[in-house]
Amino acid sequence: MAHPTTPIRIDIVSDVVCPWCIIGYKQLERALQETKTAADIHWHPFELNPQMAQEGENLREHLAAKYGTTPEGSRRARARLTELGAELGFVFDYTDDMRMVNTFRAHQLLKWAEEHGRGHDLQMALFAAFFAERLDLNDPAVLARVAARIGLDGDEALAILTDGRYAEDVRQDEQFWISRGIEGVPAMIFDEKYLVVGAQGVDNYRSILEKIAGAHAA
Repeated sequence: MAHPTTPIRIDIVSDVVCPWCIIGYKQLERALQETKTAADIHWHPFELNPQMAQEGENLREHLAAKYGTTPEGSRRARARLTELGAELGFVFDYTDDMRMVNTFRAHQLLKWAEEHGRGHDLQMALFAAFFAERLDLNDPAVLARVAARIGLDGDEALAILTDGRYAEDVRQDEQFWISRGIEGVPAMIFDEKYLVVGAQGVDNYRSILEKIAGAHAA
């Protein structure tokens, strides 16, 4: 199969506390590697819980209230995600006291990082900070430290979260994708044409990439 001579644009609408978003991305990443496809990836904000209180909620209690998840169902889901993550080289380290948090500040930081060409790197760092380290991604000091880990200016990160200069931009971005019909994540748009929702698995992403490569070659 011939591959596109220019990278395929892939827009990914996601939230940094969405386990299926990182699973879906890691599956896509493997499919890109296996098909030797170059991709131009752009991340966009979506809040799973826009009304989440600033102090957050116990994750298991949150899932029980929102989805009716039982304790046994929660344990099974966590075990399955941990297994899938390990297969894809990503660490999930769930605990019973893990908390779901408000992610609006995290998305503001990602908007700033994108302007510095580091949006993807920070996205990966935030996924790891939440799921592997169980850090509070609503805490400006925590977010600034994560930004500093990847070489961004931690003081500037803290300043932009303090004054909220990217807040309105993030709200506009969120509303744009909602207006386009995005109601769940991960949502991936390939070549600005083909919408795929949910973590589809390596084989399905490989098939999608091969079809797009065929369309480019036609």
